[in-house]
Amino acid sequence: MEKLEPDYKRIYSDIISTKCPDEKEEFQDLLNKSNLTVFDIIELNRKIFGLNTDKSTETFNQKHRSYGKSDILKMLDYQKAYKLNNSQLAKHFNLSRNSVTKWKKMFIM
Repeated sequence: MEKLEPDYKRIYSDIISTKCPDEKEEFQDLLNKSNLTVFDIIELNRKIFGLNTDKSTETFNQKHRSYGKSDILKMLDYQKAYKLNNSQLAKHFNLSRNSVTKWKKMFIM
């Protein structure tokens, strides 16, 4: 059975049209991509809604994130490129240190 994914382009296009139509051109580079990665979605979300979320909302959202293998490998490559330790990487992407350690065991070691 094929895994269905939400149409993020359509969702974010509608949000941008409603919330900030004057800034539509700023988001076109991301929305014109053929496939949006998790990083693109996070960037869109930050640009539109900012970082002004309360702790309970942030905790709820963090529990419902999921990353594919390619996204995890990009994060681990980012860690290597910028010479970050697990704690720094976890803080940068708002992850658990345990998740980073688990991913490294699964994909690198």
